[in-house]
Amino acid sequence: MRIERFLTGITTSGTPHLGNYVGSIRPSVRHSLRSGVESFYFLADYHALIKVDEPARIQRSTLEIAASWLACGLNPDKVVFYRQSDIPEIPELTWFLSCVLGKGVLNRAHAYKAAVDKNTAAGTDPDADVNVGLFMYPVLMGADILMFNAHQVPVGRDQVQHIEMARDMAHSFNHRYGEHFVAPEAAIEDHVATLPGLDGRKMSKSYDNTIPLFAPRDQLKKLVGSIVTDSTPPGEAKAVDGSALFQIYQAFASAEDTETMRQAYATGISWADAKQRVFEHIDREIAPMRAAYEALMNDPGKIEAILHAGAAKARAIATPFIGQLRHAVGLRDLRTQDTVAAKTAKLALPVFKQYREPDGQFYFKLQSADGRLLLQSGAFASPKVAGQTIAALQTDGIQALHSSPVPLQPGPDITESDIAAALQALHESKQG
Repeated sequence: MRIERFLTGITTSGTPHLGNYVGSIRPSVRHSLRSGVESFYFLADYHALIKVDEPARIQRSTLEIAASWLACGLNPDKVVFYRQSDIPEIPELTWFLSCVLGKGVLNRAHAYKAAVDKNTAAGTDPDADVNVGLFMYPVLMGADILMFNAHQVPVGRDQVQHIEMARDMAHSFNHRYGEHFVAPEAAIEDHVATLPGLDGRKMSKSYDNTIPLFAPRDQLKKLVGSIVTDSTPPGEAKAVDGSALFQIYQAFASAEDTETMRQAYATGISWADAKQRVFEHIDREIAPMRAAYEALMNDPGKIEAILHAGAAKARAIATPFIGQLRHAVGLRDLRTQDTVAAKTAKLALPVFKQYREPDGQFYFKLQSADGRLLLQSGAFASPKVAGQTIAALQTDGIQALHSSPVPLQPGPDITESDIAAALQALHESKQG
């Protein structure tokens, strides 16, 4: 039975707020309690460098986010909890992936396109103030995911593109060097709320409209009291739709309490009373964790020790895997070329690999013993027809190449004679 791998991270660019808690921390901690799942949680401090040039802020944010996760119930003994920059294999993998991914894919990345569109609208150079880190951001994210062959990555709908790009990287690398990566899936959690901030827009550090997750009780009450509402007076019905206050309440209340609040809106609850209810529900959930958070913030050495232990667990996976990938791409001990590698190449045979893509179509490829792509099929609607085409190639050799019902393309720098030789080797092995 395959153990599912789950991976998620938070960029260390600011103080965690209620939106981070509801949208990421709370659901991911709940996910960590599931059985049969191997979970990876990381502090994305490399990602923070793309947009933050204040070292003290990154350090402080790393401490705050780590303390938040732990205070909210993440058990580092049950998961792999690490700091991204403690895993040197990740930037190395980023380079490997950047060498198999087309630049055109990154040109279409949402963040980069938004920056280019903004500059174009302003009449400036399209790439003005765009650093290479922003452009390469999706590759680093792909390395985060593929380093541990995560099956499930929770994202909002606006981030699905990053998972699709990681899949592209996995397929591109696998086609060139053999099957090393699992193609990850986006776990879109539609039931997880996106909280509005104090001004009604999405709660975000970029808008400066956040409520810090572990704000002291008095500050929390004051911030909730400042949430923007309309001018509807007490006694008059108030609209639930579009109400930031109601949406925040809903994220912390039971279904029964939410319905009670809905009725209170309809019967004209005052905004002051509504805000008091919101404050009480938030504080009821957060207060028991606040003391644990403050204790962790006052003991950074404890968090550092936990992260070091987590890095050791992560590198126990990453170090041998990057060694496997280094060998696959040709970064090898030169002493082995005439012995182990040569003998293996003589004994090993090409291999057909058949698989199904998310589009529901079926494909196959022919790979050499050293992982080079010799032949790539187009899409088959039926796995049976794909299998029959493979059988024809193994039996009839190169003649079957041109009678296939779908196009068959040679791999990079591969000739028909290379394919013919591989098919002949397979045929002879079956005859023998």
